[in-house]
Amino acid sequence: MLNKVMLIGRLGRDPELRFTDSGTPIANFSLATERTWRDEAGQRQAETDWHNIIAWGRLGEIVKSNLAKGRLVYVEGRLQTRSWEDTNQVRHYRTEVVAEQVKFLERKADDASAMPEKELPL
Repeated sequence: MLNKVMLIGRLGRDPELRFTDSGTPIANFSLATERTWRDEAGQRQAETDWHNIIAWGRLGEIVKSNLAKGRLVYVEGRLQTRSWEDTNQVRHYRTEVVAEQVKFLERKADDASAMPEKELPL
């Protein structure tokens, strides 16, 4: 069986960092990917998909301290769907990408010494 996701896109918001009860850091952020094509009339069309990304542990801390809205990144990981019931007993589902690797694909605007690509393994 295989559960692997590879995405290149831009962050839709700054990463948020929270901690489990045992103190494990978890960062989450949204990533926008775009698909473009030409329709039958030759007009360029575009469609944006939004992905929910979760980064655990040290990777989550690194993501929080180094990424911001609009940054271009490569994310590799696996899909995970979780469910919960709200206070009205309505079941909700959320599919997320659990990041196993993140690569920064552009320099930070305020850090000229940063490498153009930085790989962050789990």
